[in-house]
Parts: sequence; C-alpha cells; structure tokens
Amino acid sequence: MRQEPADDTDFGFARVTRAEKARRVRQVFDSVARRYDVMNDLMSGGLHRLWKGALIDWLRPRPGMRILDCACGTGDVALRLAPLVGRAGSVVALDINASMLARGTARPHGGRVDWLVGDAQRLPFADRSFDAYTIAFGIRNCSDLDAVLAEALRVLRPGGRFLCLEFSRLELPHLAALYDRYSLRFVPWLGQQVAKDGAAYRYLVESIRRFPGRQAFAARIAAAGLAQVAHRDLAGGIAALHSAWRI
Repeated sequence: MRQEPADDTDFGFARVTRAEKARRVRQVFDSVARRYDVMNDLMSGGLHRLWKGALIDWLRPRPGMRILDCACGTGDVALRLAPLVGRAGSVVALDINASMLARGTARPHGGRVDWLVGDAQRLPFADRSFDAYTIAFGIRNCSDLDAVLAEALRVLRPGGRFLCLEFSRLELPHLAALYDRYSLRFVPWLGQQVAKDGAAYRYLVESIRRFPGRQAFAARIAAAGLAQVAHRDLAGGIAALHSAWRI
C-alpha cells in the first residue's frame, strides 16, 4: 500500500509544501507558455523531438486505441499520437495549465484530440478507461509522484501500457561537468533572453537533479502496482524512457 507522503517536497533545490509547489509550478508554466516550444528546441538542439518520437515508437500505437497523454504541455506527443490511433481511437491531452493547453489547441492535427484541464494526481476518468498512458517531461513537476503513478495504474485497462519520458542522470562522467555548466548556467540565461523568465528555467533544470534516478524511479513504478518495468536511456542518459504494464 502506498504510504502517504509528508506535506513537503522539492521545488528545484528548495523545500516547500506540496500545495506551494503546485502553485509555483502553475506560475512557471503560465510564465513560459508563449515561448515554451521555442525554448525546448533551443535548449535541446531539437533532440526533444527525437526523444518524443522514441516514446511513440516504443508504444507502437494502433488504430482504435484510447490514449491519455498526461501533463501534455502544448501537445507535442498528443498531436503525434492522434493520426496513429485514427478516427476510431482517441487521444485525451490533459494538463493542469490552461495557458499551455491554449498553445496546443491552436496547433493543427490529423486526428481526434480531446483537450482537458486536469490534475495528473486526481484524474477525472473512470477506472480502466485507457489502453495507454503517456507522460513526457511532466512527472517531475508533480507534487506527489506516487499519486501520479497510482492514478496511471487506476485508469489503465488490464494489458494497458505506461510510458514516461523524463530527464535522467548522464551516464558519461567526463561530460557530466560540462552538462552541469550548460544546464545550470546557460539554460537560465537563455530562458531570460527568450522567455523573459530565467528563474523559471532555473527551477526546471534544478528539478532534473531532484528527480529519482533510474533504479529508484523503477522501484516507485513497481511499487505502484505496474509490472514488467523497463527503461531505455537516451543521449547517454540525459533522458530516459520508462515502460510498464498493467496486468
């Protein structure tokens, strides 16, 4: 049984209450929504698009599937999934930030996407509603990781797939110092120049350091009740894909 966590959590390198983290995270994404997609391309050199493609390739979506893309942001993953599941299927794109969803709904897509403001920790869906659950670069921004995983399990049908794309720990030690300098110094500076909010991007890079490592996260996924937990490293461990199934 999942243990109820203490009422404090990480917000970057700071410790705050879970309620305060939720408030601050909303503020971060409200602030950066307008330039969010541009910043993603600049920060990763476009690699985030390949990583999201790798998530979709591993999922292998089929026509007729019903998929929940949680913490969808501006809809990168949802908009790629929609044409693959076709008109017989559907993709629900859920995010807690209306400002991020507004950017997504303005983008063209080739299939059905249902956009919904909602909390990954308290999903507004019945049990066993989806064939697959995806979450890309969003889970570390949630105040209660175990609640997110429990909700993912609850809304998946038996045989349903969980896939999470998230930043991880660099596996190449000789590059770690260079990566730290780039992410902790250059990214906030770039965020200030492009999105006019360096503090928001300082939080985003700090939150990567506070997210559990691969094995610890795998243990959390398994503890939530998901099975056949596996992961794949991307770009030497800068990011990782985490897969599991509801059985």
